[in-house]
Amino acid sequence: MRSVALSALLVVAVSSVHATEEQPKPAFTTTSVKAPFLEQFTDDWSQRWTPSEATKKTAVGGETWSYVGKWEVEEPLEPVLDGDKGLVAKTKAAHHAISAPFPKPIKFDDKPLVVQYEVKYQKGGNCGGGYVKLLEDGFQTAGKEFDDKTPWTIMFGPDLTCPGTKIHFIFRHKNPITSEFEEKHLKLPPKPAFGKQTNLYTLHVFPNNTYDVLFNGESYNLGNFLEDFTPAVNPEAEIDDPEDTKPEDWVDTKRIADPDATKPEDWDEEAPYEIPDEEAVKPEGWLDDEPEFIPDPDAEKPEEWDDEEDGEWIAPTVRNPKCDEAPGCGEWKRPYKANPAYKGKWYAPMIDNPAYKGEWAPRKIPNPAFFEDLTPVKSLVPIGGVGIELWTMTEDILFDNLYVGNSVEDARKLAEETYFVKKPLEEALEKAATKADEEDEDESTVSFKEDPAEFVRSKVFKFIEAAKVDPLTAFKTHPETGASLVLSVVTLFGMLGVLFGFVGAQQKPITKSTKKTDAPSPDDKKKSETAPVAPAGGAKDETPVKKRK
Repeated sequence: MRSVALSALLVVAVSSVHATEEQPKPAFTTTSVKAPFLEQFTDDWSQRWTPSEATKKTAVGGETWSYVGKWEVEEPLEPVLDGDKGLVAKTKAAHHAISAPFPKPIKFDDKPLVVQYEVKYQKGGNCGGGYVKLLEDGFQTAGKEFDDKTPWTIMFGPDLTCPGTKIHFIFRHKNPITSEFEEKHLKLPPKPAFGKQTNLYTLHVFPNNTYDVLFNGESYNLGNFLEDFTPAVNPEAEIDDPEDTKPEDWVDTKRIADPDATKPEDWDEEAPYEIPDEEAVKPEGWLDDEPEFIPDPDAEKPEEWDDEEDGEWIAPTVRNPKCDEAPGCGEWKRPYKANPAYKGKWYAPMIDNPAYKGEWAPRKIPNPAFFEDLTPVKSLVPIGGVGIELWTMTEDILFDNLYVGNSVEDARKLAEETYFVKKPLEEALEKAATKADEEDEDESTVSFKEDPAEFVRSKVFKFIEAAKVDPLTAFKTHPETGASLVLSVVTLFGMLGVLFGFVGAQQKPITKSTKKTDAPSPDDKKKSETAPVAPAGGAKDETPVKKRK
């Protein structure tokens, strides 16, 4: 496989010089690495792997479903090694399950456990798992009955969680008192971007209770079984006494109003917040006798208006043009100003409560369920096989080069022969495809001056398509478009807020006259006091013309 690696690097180097010439792909060859379980999905893979035919009923509704997702062993959609095949989950929006037993059970003793494999989301990111389960010894007879209830010891690998990504690391710990199992989840799972390229996932579990999660050969999370999982391996030695209750005379109010404080004699709670400004004077030129609104001199009675049926027609009102030239019209009123005597309602100042006893908490008692397991790794149930059981909305998820064994060095050697050979080839392929897309875009995309709408539509479409695969990469490759979309959304919500605030505000009422004669009536005074609302953007402030009843 070393020759394959050299060939791969040569292909990458030559392709940069002769980009237009198609280079032959390196050929895949099986590894010489040995392990308790090692799978490269060669032609005899079906002798080891069994697709599940299990069915089950949902907890609610009793609906029966089964693992209908199809499995195939085939080359990637964009192969970089001739003859390199992987296990592919082929069905979109389906449950998939498949498993393989180990030749011999693997125990957790004085050797480390190493789990390593590749996952390639060929259609990009959506909701889809990519994790594996190390199944408890004894499952081997399950085969076609393998399902989500089959006991497992460790679950590890990537998961697209709609939205977001994470690398799961979960183990099932057996309570030494009750013999019940409890899942322990890594508190801070790594959350790298997966993309469409092949990624390598590696887990090291050591006898001294430490672990290491690696992504593409780099350590992302190194820690301890006793500290980094939730719920914790060992329960608390003491717990709150469920029988303890807070005493009736317990005071847990920390601050109280000063009982000795009195309101100052000069404190006037009735003083208003604002008062008329006695120093204000009416502006010179104020037109006291001019109404702010007058009948529109340009308005004409509609031809279809019938005085007998509709009543006397009254012209709509418009703003008095004299008021636009003067400081104001109508009755002048003094403006208001802040009242210097205003103090508001008086409250006694707060002081520390002399009777305060602190926050009450129940007393602690020994935990009857307490136990202490200082070697949780060695307590793990031996494993007898590996299973892939997942629900995915994304099809064509490819698994390859699965290693389960006890040698960190051998797993690394396998990665050097496989993943690190494919990585530069896939990167070169992606770079060439990106360059071709950019050239096509330069040729096909209209300029902003030629067609602004088509230019914007094209940019937004490309950003959305990239975001479906990886939102972070989309913002990196299309920063202007991403920033513009975010700004547009923020602006839209801002405009909606202003609009709803405007609509919800109380408007001045428009008084509709029902007067039919020139005779004085009480409505005349009301009409002169109530101004109609001016229409937005209009040159005139008009009230609606009366319609027929």
